[in-house]
Amino acid sequence: MAEYDTIIRNAIVMAPSGAQPLDVAISDRRIAALLPRREGIARQAIDASGKHLLPGAIDIHFHIRAPAYPDRGTVDSETRAAAAGGITTLFEMPISKPCCNTAERVEIRRAHFAEHAHINFGLYAAPGDLTEASVAAMAAAGIVGFKIFTTPAPEGRDDEFFGLSFPDEADQMRALKAAAATGLPIVVHAESAQLLARAEADLEGTDLGNIDAHLASRPAICEAVAVAKLLTMNIEARAKLHIAHVTSALTVSVLRRFAGTSDFSAETCPHYLLRTHDDVRSAGVFAKINPPVRLKADQDALWQAIADGVITHVTTDHAAFSRAEKLAGSKNMVTAPPGSPGSEILVPGMLDAAARGRITLEQVVALLSGNAADRFGLPNKGRIEVGADADLILVDLDGKTSIGPDTLLTFARDVAQLYYGAEFSGRVTRTIVGGQTVYDGAVQSHPGWGAYVRPAGRSTTETTS
Repeated sequence: MAEYDTIIRNAIVMAPSGAQPLDVAISDRRIAALLPRREGIARQAIDASGKHLLPGAIDIHFHIRAPAYPDRGTVDSETRAAAAGGITTLFEMPISKPCCNTAERVEIRRAHFAEHAHINFGLYAAPGDLTEASVAAMAAAGIVGFKIFTTPAPEGRDDEFFGLSFPDEADQMRALKAAAATGLPIVVHAESAQLLARAEADLEGTDLGNIDAHLASRPAICEAVAVAKLLTMNIEARAKLHIAHVTSALTVSVLRRFAGTSDFSAETCPHYLLRTHDDVRSAGVFAKINPPVRLKADQDALWQAIADGVITHVTTDHAAFSRAEKLAGSKNMVTAPPGSPGSEILVPGMLDAAARGRITLEQVVALLSGNAADRFGLPNKGRIEVGADADLILVDLDGKTSIGPDTLLTFARDVAQLYYGAEFSGRVTRTIVGGQTVYDGAVQSHPGWGAYVRPAGRSTTETTS
């Protein structure tokens, strides 16, 4: 009889066929067998009685930006927090300093993450100068996809956004076609630069320190128009287009109208699903996020879009700034730093939604894991089956997750006011990456345990431990 490295016993396993009373055997970083209860032998056994075993979350929208801004967190600190939150793989956005917009910079980012990451990581790149050779070289470097903004670079941050911001529609079309040539997804932060400028001009003479100014400066029409234009262009470009952080009922309507016209997908985030502008008013500048958290009607439309399969991914858009940076921007909500930490909100927040009957546990698995693996070409992740990577989380559906500055591990816990006082039904009790426990109430792994993940066919996944 084969001896396995580890067997997880007595859990309810969220397998592709549904919830099953199975034991899960792990060897060599992969799932080696799905066993009847109490069968098999292993060097280590984990008793998971009363717990559910889920694929680890694959967070396809994450910002760390290290090492340029250690006051906002490091790869070490933020992947520790991600592990505590049940995230086993994250995709890092290319807003580094300087921007991750060449194959050389992809390699620099990969090496930095490889040294410090506690969980698996993939990297996005900006399409940069849009030349065929440069774009192809970044794809060959193993990136999971490309990212662009349809808005200009923020003032003073040109080096972070060079080759990433394309407010001109002709350049957006070029970026879509460049990504299409590689076969990799292209993720777009979609807001109309022209309509944003008009909305900001309309605020002239008003109190920009009022949090309502932020919502007024980025109305839903800005998002919806940009998405409609991108989807129209993609009929010709034929890229694997992915719309980042959908926020509004109006954009959901656009997505519905374009269904079937091209290969596109869409995501939203916990702050749009679990919070409204009323919560933003309470948290002030700490809850300033681009695009903004909107109204209850928008939130309801997002949940309906998830139910209908119009939105198929939920991501954190984890984007941490320091408390000092947030406070320094409090007199101007239009220019204040945008972002909120979400690494320890994603999984508990969605488990809470399942507890409340908003979605099923099977939908939680798809929205956080399975759909990401399918969309981004990671066939060995996002599912519990023989041969899949042993990236797993144990959750206690009867447990509680309380959010506050003393409960979070993220370096940005002092700017998480949007969630202070929240209590979610459901708790992550153990996070396993590559067969090793990286969190079980405390972080157990060492920096560098995570693996650099590449889409299937680009190369094999490289272990960086």
